[in-house]
Amino acid sequence: MEERKITCIGCPIGCLLTVVIEKDEITVTGHTCRIGKEYGVKEVTHPCRIVTSTVKVNQGVEHVVSVKTESDIPKDKIFECIQELKDCVVEAPVSINDIILENVAGTHVNVIATKIIERKEDPHG
Repeated sequence: MEERKITCIGCPIGCLLTVVIEKDEITVTGHTCRIGKEYGVKEVTHPCRIVTSTVKVNQGVEHVVSVKTESDIPKDKIFECIQELKDCVVEAPVSINDIILENVAGTHVNVIATKIIERKEDPHG
């Protein structure tokens, strides 16, 4: 038997969960809603996270745009995701929800923009 104490991040309450793993059975206690129970099981069987970062922008009024994964990705793919984003550069203009990087780290999850970046005005134009 293995017992883990984790804080649920499924909602703002942040319940302290106790997850007990015994053979093929997982028991979650301490949750105040079904999200907590689902989170507890997922966290011990397949932990995932949403990744947020920034990506360089060419010709933008700002030099970077904030981005995030459209959904959570496996924790063991986070560093690979960040590495791919490090080498990514986009051209302005950028709109919210523009796909910045498809299928990041082979996860079938896209990275999207979370901010609008306008293109710089050409001073000679």
